[in-house]
Amino acid sequence: MTDTPHHLDELRQRIDQLDTDIMRLISQRADCARHVAAIKTQEDSKAVFYRPEREAQVLRRIMELNDGPLDSEEMARLFREIMSACLALEQPVKVAYLGPEGTFTQQAALKHFGESAVSLPMAAIDEVFREVEAGAVNYGVVPVENSTEGVINHTLDSFMDSGMRICGEVVLRIHHHLLVSENTRRDKVSRIYSHPQSFAQCRKWLDAHYPHAERVPVSSNAEAAKLVRTEWHSAAIAGDMAAKLYDLMRQAEKIEDRPDNSTRFLIIGNQDVPMSGDDKTSIVVAMRNQPGALHDLLEPFHRHHIDLTRLETRPSRTGVWNYVFFIDFKGHHAEPRVAAMLEEVSLRAAEVKVLGSYPMGVL
Repeated sequence: MTDTPHHLDELRQRIDQLDTDIMRLISQRADCARHVAAIKTQEDSKAVFYRPEREAQVLRRIMELNDGPLDSEEMARLFREIMSACLALEQPVKVAYLGPEGTFTQQAALKHFGESAVSLPMAAIDEVFREVEAGAVNYGVVPVENSTEGVINHTLDSFMDSGMRICGEVVLRIHHHLLVSENTRRDKVSRIYSHPQSFAQCRKWLDAHYPHAERVPVSSNAEAAKLVRTEWHSAAIAGDMAAKLYDLMRQAEKIEDRPDNSTRFLIIGNQDVPMSGDDKTSIVVAMRNQPGALHDLLEPFHRHHIDLTRLETRPSRTGVWNYVFFIDFKGHHAEPRVAAMLEEVSLRAAEVKVLGSYPMGVL
């Protein structure tokens, strides 16, 4: 026992030395990033600094090399923040997201781009598209589907009217909490605020615990959290970011009906993304209104051994009872077999629009 303090002192000295080494190496990495920025600027005044395929490759490599004791995802998250800070030295990335501040979409934006990105809230999904298209921001983040409630139709419809490209994806585990303020009389909660999607994802829990409380839908969970601060008899369903932003407390944690509740978000931008080695492609297809149209559309995917990951239909805006198909599949449009498949589909379809090829979500 007498050796313990001495042993702890040695360990602490070792940690101090490691911290010094880590800081020195991070500074060297940041200096390299500045040199990269200088070279890119010399070669092209409109150089692209954020490279989604390169970042995905780096994170995958880190996860493959990691031997613990930190798990691979935690190690990759640390490197994401290092890369985010280094990228900010080259050129800060401006990202528009579906606001207001404190939403899950902002959380997804920071998860994908890191805390050093400049995130700007927008009031609606189509506003996110307009900001990116106008060049006011570099990228946008919009929700596209939830594992419990399905696709977000507004996002799909926005792609039909826009020339934006999908540059990436991020999947976020959605944990809902029942939040109250310090002024809330917890035994007298008679009104609960939240976004309609969140109410749907927590329906069973609410029926069991607050069957008589009024459920008031609002535009976002962050707006719900904001309202609770001014009322003594209300609560909100929202996530960690909204709780922290509005200084609320958790009355109940993780009240979502499905423990695997997740939402997928898309990163939109103006440029094509080169192959990263593990990619996904999204397309929208308008088929001619004739018998066997769906079979004609899907047959080339089967023959070229291309794995479909999502197939959704939306009413076409060009005619009554005509539909367009939104399709996600594994592979990059520049791969020969994918290019061959897309050419065949184009011959059978009225229109094919490639929304983008992008790295599959790493984190």
